[in-house]
Amino acid sequence: MSQQERVYKDPDINMETERYWEGAKNGKLLMKKCNSCGKTHFYPRAICPVCSSSDTEWYEASGKGKIYSYSIMRRSEIPYVMAYVTLDEGITMMSNIVESDFDDVKIGKAVEVTFRKTEGNQSLPVFRLCK
Repeated sequence: MSQQERVYKDPDINMETERYWEGAKNGKLLMKKCNSCGKTHFYPRAICPVCSSSDTEWYEASGKGKIYSYSIMRRSEIPYVMAYVTLDEGITMMSNIVESDFDDVKIGKAVEVTFRKTEGNQSLPVFRLCK
């Protein structure tokens, strides 16, 4: 595990994603679900990417999932793990794995959401291995 923590860049926040980032600041992982087709989608947007309906709503995700794929960036000034995490809700998102020994990171390992501050004090969802 790296002793130092990376500095995370601030996200680009717009009208469609503002509530997502507000939720992150409050320690919540918010997702959008379509009321027409029932599918959860990520990245948050007003129109469902599955069926094109605008009948979508926010809800708090479990924050639990599994590593779908990952890459360890050991040659970086501060080593880190980039990963695709498939949440229990069915969507896959790119994030970082933190608070975990790099040698313990494996495809299929269970993870849970945690949050890190960005350089501008926004909260960013990242994941750690479940104990």
